[in-house]
Amino acid sequence: MKRLSLLLLAAGLLSACSSIPFLKQDAKVAQAPVKRKPDQADENAKRLMVGGVEVQKVEFRPGISSATVEQLAKAEQCRGGRGAGLVTEPGPVEVYRMACDDGRVFLARCELRQCKPMRSAVAHR
Repeated sequence: MKRLSLLLLAAGLLSACSSIPFLKQDAKVAQAPVKRKPDQADENAKRLMVGGVEVQKVEFRPGISSATVEQLAKAEQCRGGRGAGLVTEPGPVEVYRMACDDGRVFLARCELRQCKPMRSAVAHR
């Protein structure tokens, strides 16, 4: 009998939580449609649309292991661009990205300056 009363009490509390007004307002805000920007080629833009998908531009920053990552990329026939740029914050674990001439994106993860390739992806144009 005690279990049944606890179960009913828990069900009552859960149903009461769903009627709280601020939760309903948050749900309306979360369901609001996201306004998309048209395709843009502005070099100063932080975000741009590529194939209907919003992409955040990351400014090129060289890092301590940029030269090592460029050598790894060269070994996988990835050349071109400005070189390997630091994507994450500097620290013991860093991620670098390099755009290849053939449209691939070379990624490498460096932990305490020991770098390994992550993957190569074909960029959609």
